[in-house]
Amino acid sequence: MEKLKNKVALITGASKGIGAGIAKEFALQGVRVVLNYNQDSIGANETVKEIENHGGEAIALQGDISKADEVERLFLETQNVFGRLDILVNNAGVFPPNSLGSFSEIDFYRTINTNILGNILCTKESLKYFSALGGSIINLTSVQSKNPIPEMAVYASTKGAIEVLTMAYAKELAAKNIRVNALAPGAVETEGTHTRGWFKSDFHKQIERMTPLGRMGQPADIGKVAAFLASDDALWITGERITASGGLH
Repeated sequence: MEKLKNKVALITGASKGIGAGIAKEFALQGVRVVLNYNQDSIGANETVKEIENHGGEAIALQGDISKADEVERLFLETQNVFGRLDILVNNAGVFPPNSLGSFSEIDFYRTINTNILGNILCTKESLKYFSALGGSIINLTSVQSKNPIPEMAVYASTKGAIEVLTMAYAKELAAKNIRVNALAPGAVETEGTHTRGWFKSDFHKQIERMTPLGRMGQPADIGKVAAFLASDDALWITGERITASGGLH
């Protein structure tokens, strides 16, 4: 519980779902957490309140990570509040599920700009704030990068791109003692799965049958793996794709 105490983490897309799960686990381990959100201020502030109610320290900061000026402001505000940066979790992402025939140019650019460009902009900006001691960058990807499901082709391709970026970042930033790893969840129960009608559906039952551990994951499951990757227990791990999927591939 003390291994991450007093470190500062910026988590993008942390108002709900996996991002919020990571934020809560980090806070339990003593991390001071910045929850970035784009539109869902209510969700972000509710997560901050939950963290504070359990004795943690967190703030919510709005910012569209696909826009360089907003990314610059996000990191500057983090520095102004907490005075340091130790961990960056590139979690924010969008996944409009559409068949190839109905996928629009607008859908394409929104997905690419958030999932890939946003990752690049945040990683680039973080380099201004990590100390000489280095830090940890965790990029959220997906098992779909290697085994995409129908109607998720563009989303899955962005996750594959992020895994390539992870390997490239790890080589480039090793000299700065910055570790970079990809964390690839399997099927996780989030607000998104409920909104899309996947929870308790035939698709849900199929996923449970395909998952050796027999259930969908929870955001807390991913939070625990992220906390390990951010900790000194993972000092010899960089450039890797860590799968947390209950055995689903």
